[in-house]
Amino acid sequence: MTSAQLPGDPPGGRRAVAVWGLGVAVYFVAITYRTSLGVAGIDAAERFHINASALSTFSILQVLVYAGMQIPVGLMVDRLGTRKVLMLGVVLFTLGQFGFAFSHSYAMALGSRALLGCGDAMTFISVLRLGSRWFPARRGPLIAQIAALFGMAGNLVSTLVIARSLHGVGWTTTFAGSALGGLAVFVLVLFFLKDHPKGFEPAPATHLGADYVRRQIADAWREPGTRLGMWVHFTTQFPAMVFLLLWGMPFLVEAEGLSRATAGQLLTLVVLSNMAVGLVYGQVIARHHAARAPLALGTVGATALLWGTVLVWPSAHAPMWLLVVLCVVLGACGPASMIGFDFARPANPPERIGTASGIVNMGGFTASMTTLLAVGVLLDLTGQNYRIAFASVFVLQALGISQILRLRGRAHRRERERVVASRVEAVHVPA
Repeated sequence: MTSAQLPGDPPGGRRAVAVWGLGVAVYFVAITYRTSLGVAGIDAAERFHINASALSTFSILQVLVYAGMQIPVGLMVDRLGTRKVLMLGVVLFTLGQFGFAFSHSYAMALGSRALLGCGDAMTFISVLRLGSRWFPARRGPLIAQIAALFGMAGNLVSTLVIARSLHGVGWTTTFAGSALGGLAVFVLVLFFLKDHPKGFEPAPATHLGADYVRRQIADAWREPGTRLGMWVHFTTQFPAMVFLLLWGMPFLVEAEGLSRATAGQLLTLVVLSNMAVGLVYGQVIARHHAARAPLALGTVGATALLWGTVLVWPSAHAPMWLLVVLCVVLGACGPASMIGFDFARPANPPERIGTASGIVNMGGFTASMTTLLAVGVLLDLTGQNYRIAFASVFVLQALGISQILRLRGRAHRRERERVVASRVEAVHVPA
């Protein structure tokens, strides 16, 4: 189903694809750096002589910085535009990756991951805004899913390239070499990225200072669609994020008795599933907005079912077919989390999209940070009992589902009111 282009809608086209593609390239590099620790967790524990709790602190700190930066970054994007924020993000995450490469102490490595998380935080919201400025609104769900799809391809670099390079050329060469990708995308953004098409400049910001910041945040939060989007993101994203970001490799190797090579292949399967499901979800939601909540809740239910089945399997190790199915289902978590932005986008005007997206994006990364910490602490307390540690996932899923069900009806009613109002305004636009 297609709809007519509304007055003021960006034109899209090849130029839009090219410019938006530069933003996606930055996100691709950021994801590669973000997930590189997921395949290097065992090496990091040996390099810095740390236990499971200290190892989880790497990812917790990185995700804490990322989540804490979401609202400030959203405000920055709304005020400064995409290009400036992306350039700053590239500088920060590249310095973080270089610093991690040359870290010989735990403290220096922690600082490097925090710097990386700060730069990473500036990428996805910027890419979302870039898409909304260059493409018609009706393309929003598909454009967002495709951006996430290409970003997840950065995970493939981690699982296929960085994992092998670590055991081939070593820690410093691997991480320093990967950091060169940041320098390349910085040059591309500097010379070729534009915030918006010519003739589609946003209205200049007229409200400055703390009052403007408070109003942006309050107005975005007041919308039920923003809060629903945050809880959808919170509930759907974190199981796969925890698995890919840190604990998947140790779980598959230490608890399930797989080789590193086989575990790496299963992590790759999560990424491939993510990319395939993202295309399907994007197409479905673009055509049937009513499918958003059922897809999100269905993904949560399937994830909980497979996660629980693996944990309660009677023998010491779950069979390979079950681990494969788990990884395929985990691949749907990322695309399902993107549905959160599809609730927030129609609930907020264009000048508030960055702020609303930041609120939504906080959801999944807050849940990821909490679970990363919980798993690390429980592993140390239980003598590396992954079944107990991984059961912490169900607590956050239950919390998230309760909030989704509470806000769902309210958000849908508010969205219908906005759709009716926008149609009336479109009919009365002068020719």
